[in-house]
Amino acid sequence: MTSTTSTTSVSSSGGITVSGVGSGIDTSAIVSALVKASTSPKQTQITKAETATNTTLSGIGSLKSALEAFQTAAAALNNTNTFMGLTAASSLETVVKATSSNTASPGNYALDVTKIATASKVASKLFASGPSTAINSGTLAITQGGKSYSVNVGSGATLSSVRDSINTSLSSSGISANIVTDSNGSRLVLTSTTTGAGSDISTSGIPELTIDGTSQLDAADTTSAGFITARPVDAAYTIDGLAMTSSSNTIDSAISGISLSLTGVGKSTVTVASDSDTLKTSVQAFVDAYNTMMTVVNKQTKVTSTGATTSTSDSATTSSGPLTGDAMVRKLVAQVHGALTSVSTTSGSLSVLSQLGVGTNSVTGLLTLDDNKWNTAMKTQYGNVASLFTGKDGLITKMDNILEGYTQTGGVLETRQKTLNAKLSDLDNQQDALDRRTESLTAILTAKYTAMDTLVAQLNSTSNSVLSTLEAMNKSDD
Repeated sequence: MTSTTSTTSVSSSGGITVSGVGSGIDTSAIVSALVKASTSPKQTQITKAETATNTTLSGIGSLKSALEAFQTAAAALNNTNTFMGLTAASSLETVVKATSSNTASPGNYALDVTKIATASKVASKLFASGPSTAINSGTLAITQGGKSYSVNVGSGATLSSVRDSINTSLSSSGISANIVTDSNGSRLVLTSTTTGAGSDISTSGIPELTIDGTSQLDAADTTSAGFITARPVDAAYTIDGLAMTSSSNTIDSAISGISLSLTGVGKSTVTVASDSDTLKTSVQAFVDAYNTMMTVVNKQTKVTSTGATTSTSDSATTSSGPLTGDAMVRKLVAQVHGALTSVSTTSGSLSVLSQLGVGTNSVTGLLTLDDNKWNTAMKTQYGNVASLFTGKDGLITKMDNILEGYTQTGGVLETRQKTLNAKLSDLDNQQDALDRRTESLTAILTAKYTAMDTLVAQLNSTSNSVLSTLEAMNKSDD
């Protein structure tokens, strides 16, 4: 007796295919449909949640990058020199160089420099044996302008090691040592970055290294030690005919708001004038950096509407940015706008950006700089711009304090990213569980329908056998 059974095979894609030979029914399609009906709602939920989470995570990443880029650009502008409303120029920089602050007053200043401040330079006696000459141990005392320093000279010291010890010990005090050598021998030479009368360097404590910085060295005498060429002097100069002196060549207090650096003897004119063009460039740089940041924010929150078209009969649709309606972004934008419109109490009569012609576009939220308003403001406000933008109470610091709460390690955005990544991890676990359930349900239903088809095949085989027997008996009776 030949039985007819259903066949089960494994497809090349790894799924189970059941061919209902006994029943003639496509049991594989039935199993697939039942499994899909059972798992499809959960799969749709997972897929939708993953798409939304990944989209939001991407938006958060773009926002974080935009905020950090603004902070970097703004930090480069956050110093008084960037927003300098005045500029100082010297007619002859080989005599004097000049820089101004916003506290200076426009004008011309005639300088006549007759002396520049010099530093002490002294030398020891001559050592015929050169740099390797042995030096007695002890404590070398070095004095300059009422200050004293001690350098320990250990046993086995040489002229070279004494030089190295001085440089190591006194470099932070501005005193340095070197050795000059010719065919007659070597001398230890000391100099300093300190200038001005009374800054003579003298040494004592070790007899062979004793130097009186107020006595001149006699190069023809090998035992002579003292200053080389001349003792240190103060700078001497006049400003608009007024005689002045300075122990330093860098002078910050002679002209209010002006720093002078004397570079040589001669005459020069220092001109202080308003510099609105450079100032405007800095303000525009701030505006551009802000607009770059807000363009990204707008893109992440934008809602785009597409109108219906007659030709295609398409209905009107809308598409949203990754962070549209996000409460965190709304709060951020409100805080930033609040900083832009806050009133400054440290920049004199200049208290708000709008006084400089900086306004906000009502549609885009981006900043604009009105040339006419800017030019009007520069007639009186150029000296106050730096205080409005820079310093601990300036606009840039206010903006940075707001954004830092979002961009810093452990800040709002990083915390949000961690939450979203945790959600994605949970969705992955849900997907794994659903995949296991799908596999198990498929196996159970396949087994049931295979058993059913086998039973049908067996019944068909029995039926065929009975019919064959009856037919045989009928033939026998005939």
